[in-house]
Amino acid sequence: MSETVIEAQRKALLDLYRRHVTPGPPYALVDYPDHPNVGDSAIWLGEIALLDAIGAGAPAYMARWDDFDEAAFRAACPTGPILIHGGGNLGDIWPHHQHFREYLIERFPDRRIVQLPQSIHFRDPTNRDHFAALVGRHPDFHLHVRDNASLNLARRHFDCSSTLAPDSAFGLGSIKRPLAADCRVLMLLRSDAERAARDDAPLLASSGAVALDWLEEPRLTETSPTARAQARVERGLRLLARGELIVTDRLHGHILALLLGIPHVVLDNDYGKVGAYIAAWTQRSRLVRQARSSQAAAELVAG
Repeated sequence: MSETVIEAQRKALLDLYRRHVTPGPPYALVDYPDHPNVGDSAIWLGEIALLDAIGAGAPAYMARWDDFDEAAFRAACPTGPILIHGGGNLGDIWPHHQHFREYLIERFPDRRIVQLPQSIHFRDPTNRDHFAALVGRHPDFHLHVRDNASLNLARRHFDCSSTLAPDSAFGLGSIKRPLAADCRVLMLLRSDAERAARDDAPLLASSGAVALDWLEEPRLTETSPTARAQARVERGLRLLARGELIVTDRLHGHILALLLGIPHVVLDNDYGKVGAYIAAWTQRSRLVRQARSSQAAAELVAG
């Protein structure tokens, strides 16, 4: 069943990418995630794998949010679309990524701009309406979102093509477990701005449990975006593989556990992103069980 779930999402992603990129013409892939969050690097590697699978070749231009160079971009891509890296930063929780996205939409009305699959969350409606105004002025902006709540928001507020699509990390397909488990329960729990308010004491008291997040990393020696992303994902896979069972409130804790074939219990982040994704795409997998509270998760772990 899990293999079927994985392959269905990969197929949907291939169809999406073929709609926007064709072999030959140059294209840009921007907002490269050069930070320790393993999930964003898994998305990046999935995007590269999907672009390769459709024969598009490597991006002619890549950039982070903070080192985009318009002259270099136009020289490398005199024509062709701009693809914006997917993830969970469309909104106002992670403003530097959102500001970069808005800059691109405003600055390049002459290009097709494709927002690869994202979750949407605005805490301030004023910020949502500002983004809506920019989108409404762009003639060729295409928005792909990862869950139905995001899709409903997009269709209510944004005048653009909006479609439901899986997370691009599924472009990686199934992954072989890199090492044997060394603990009964590995708990990958958020320590950032999306952590839900809850008491994890019942979970942390579970026998044989190791709790951590994946936001700390050793200094990387790799220089290319894809090599750095590969190093980060390999680190994350080794962390997850430590557990016979995983408990996580990270969406990519869930997604990578699924790709690794490891059973896991899922809690939500602070605005329901993880549960919304599972409802849209992965609830048929027998590897995943959901919990509404730390106590409920602890009971599933104990059972």
